[in-house]
Amino acid sequence: MSPPPPPLGRSRRRGGRSDHAFDLALDDDELIAARGRFVQGRWSEARTLLVGTGRDWDRRGHRVLALAETPSAVDWAGDWLLVEPESADAATLLGCARVARALRPKAKAADAARAREACLAAARLLPDDPTPWLALLLLDRGRTDGADETGRLFEEVRSRHPDHHHAHHVMTALLAESNPASGHDPLHEVYDFAAWAAELAPADSPLSVLPVIAHAERYRVLVAAGIEPDDPALSGHWSGRRARQVMKAAFDWWLEWEREDHPRHRLDLNFLAHAKVCEGRPAEAAALFHRIGPYATAAPWSYSGREPHAAFVAARAYALGTP
Repeated sequence: MSPPPPPLGRSRRRGGRSDHAFDLALDDDELIAARGRFVQGRWSEARTLLVGTGRDWDRRGHRVLALAETPSAVDWAGDWLLVEPESADAATLLGCARVARALRPKAKAADAARAREACLAAARLLPDDPTPWLALLLLDRGRTDGADETGRLFEEVRSRHPDHHHAHHVMTALLAESNPASGHDPLHEVYDFAAWAAELAPADSPLSVLPVIAHAERYRVLVAAGIEPDDPALSGHWSGRRARQVMKAAFDWWLEWEREDHPRHRLDLNFLAHAKVCEGRPAEAAALFHRIGPYATAAPWSYSGREPHAAFVAARAYALGTP
């Protein structure tokens, strides 16, 4: 019998903190190089990067959002748009940068309205591009005024790219948050949504892993509500029939397809490794950690309410058998 999973890092509730920064670029070396110039106000490399990305919508969204999170992104994208006022790339980057600014803790009241206006302007320049709508979806996800357009915005993304990876993750996280009191309800809407999306997606789509994402997102919600313990070894969430079925199907898919070409595949690997650790299957988790390498992601390692980098390191040590 495998040893129980480790407590995944120090709890934030006990003051655990880390200076570790998770890199949104993941393993995209071209993006990292262009971003290094962009933060200095040199946007020509970002221009070349986005032109080369073309209509690979998942990769475009990944790259634009990573650039948009950089310091002074609004200023540099604005400079680019002044030089090339008809550039959909510049307009989309500006819209996403304004969304990133509007979602920061110290954002001003007018930032959200300006972000929405910038994204709609970008959408008009390149109507087929789901990226401005993805940015609006993220902006709507962060609203606190009670308004909710998330479903409509998700359909705007999906009508342009039915298998949009990031948008499906956003919707899964949102749906998982409904009705925490229902606990382990096997008919909860997040499970239906994830199963529906995985079934509709092509056989080689990473959306096949979405039921695992749904299970982890629901765990996050139940832990936050005090319904589940933050130690997966003490939680029944990872040992029930649904968990076993979901995890086996997703792991078998990964063994067959090994989607190394998708820009966000390291995120999926982190979710799979987290699930296998929580399930108490270190050998399977070890194979995933080898593929993850240094590209840890904050989600889902933060989902127990613990410091995510410490949780990742503890889980990797458990799986690989290292101190």
